[in-house]
Amino acid sequence: MLRLTGILFTIATAIVAAVLTWPQFFRLEQTFPIAQLVSLRPVLAVGFAVLALVGLLICLGRRTRGFGAGLAMIGLLASGANVGILVVRGVGTTGLPEKTADSIRVMTWNTAGPATDVDAIVTTAIAMDVDIVALPETNDDTGEAIAIAMRERGNPMWVHEENYQGWDATYTTLLISPDLGDYAVVESDASGTTNTSVVPSVVAMPVDGDGPIVVAVHAVAPRQGDMDHWRSDLRWLADQCASDDVIMAGDFNATVDHMSRLGTDGGTMGRCHDATTATGNGAVGTWDTAWPALVGAPIDHVMTTDAWRPTGSVVVTSLDGSGGDHRPVIVQVERAG
Repeated sequence: MLRLTGILFTIATAIVAAVLTWPQFFRLEQTFPIAQLVSLRPVLAVGFAVLALVGLLICLGRRTRGFGAGLAMIGLLASGANVGILVVRGVGTTGLPEKTADSIRVMTWNTAGPATDVDAIVTTAIAMDVDIVALPETNDDTGEAIAIAMRERGNPMWVHEENYQGWDATYTTLLISPDLGDYAVVESDASGTTNTSVVPSVVAMPVDGDGPIVVAVHAVAPRQGDMDHWRSDLRWLADQCASDDVIMAGDFNATVDHMSRLGTDGGTMGRCHDATTATGNGAVGTWDTAWPALVGAPIDHVMTTDAWRPTGSVVVTSLDGSGGDHRPVIVQVERAG
């Protein structure tokens, strides 16, 4: 009986390891609590390594050697698979290539409202010479203050915002350089039919010039009571990437694992591709700044359609003490072809 129990436990452990390592295969990547667990792959990798160690210790007993060997093998395979996925997605690159006449630099930073100092945002945006800034959880007054400060330092920006009339989390601000032309915000509402459901995103269409459609993203966090809203938000965001020329940036509250069934024509989400994964930073955690970058969840993204080619990215870790719980992400893209 004891042997049968051990076999059944080993089989169950193998199934759990497979589901947590690659939930997309089982179509469970957007299911609670698997969605939350898979967003922290480094923690899973460590957990499975601990399982392997426990299995090896169990092997010391003569009668439990087979059971321990099974657990050790499962732990080693699952830990190795998770580490491999992280390495393929990219565990960190630094610096951006020289900016060219055709380059656009995009920055996204969930500022957590007043938690992040305006001067830190302005200094980072100017130092990185960005052309598009997506600022979830930044209200219109703060957005205007940032734009004025950037203008005074030689980098003017047009300010666009969307809000659901609440606290700072119900605002999203988007700054766009006049060099990209004039933009107008697409009318939206809080019903979830023309915008994300609980917190807003901004969709800005070019009125003139040859700039891309720009989407400043904020999807609701996948809390247990908001799972339906979260899934709806991700589908809506994928739909915004159906055109040829789109740049999306912001807090998706999702890793690329959660997007596996939302891509079309080879895209990560809609027709958009994740730029940090393409440039070696796809596994670097952008939340929470209280954790080391290689332990956190990469839920802030810059995504582009095939009209753009990402050439470099940076996840800024030097500002972890600035007050917010997200790290800024900066990506440089070039016009394809």
